[in-house]
Amino acid sequence: MTDPAGDALALAEDIAQRLGQLNDHLTHAPPHRVARVPGTVPDGDRGALGRMTELLATGSYFTRHHARTGALPPEVPLAPGRACNQLHDVSPGLDEHLSDLRRLAEPPTGAKAPSVKPGACDMVVRRRR
Repeated sequence: MTDPAGDALALAEDIAQRLGQLNDHLTHAPPHRVARVPGTVPDGDRGALGRMTELLATGSYFTRHHARTGALPPEVPLAPGRACNQLHDVSPGLDEHLSDLRRLAEPPTGAKAPSVKPGACDMVVRRRR
């Protein structure tokens, strides 16, 4: 019988490696293909951000149980719990920009679609607290 912890560790390492490969791929892909990926990330059911939030919630639950038994210090479950909450709070901010990402993800029309040169613009960063 296989060790489930070993399988989980191998799976986590594989996911990390695949995310690295995805990042490398995106650095060389055309903009309309790159825009498809961030458009799927915040999806709460199937997106990477939603899945990572679930994973951190599971980690928080696991460490909370062991902190209650005295196997871990009581502060340990707080870190994955905070990270889970912060990721959950990021998703609505990304949702605001999904329509722009979807528009950019539309493939260029025609054989020789004119490429639009980006113009300079001021970057405005809004932060919610």
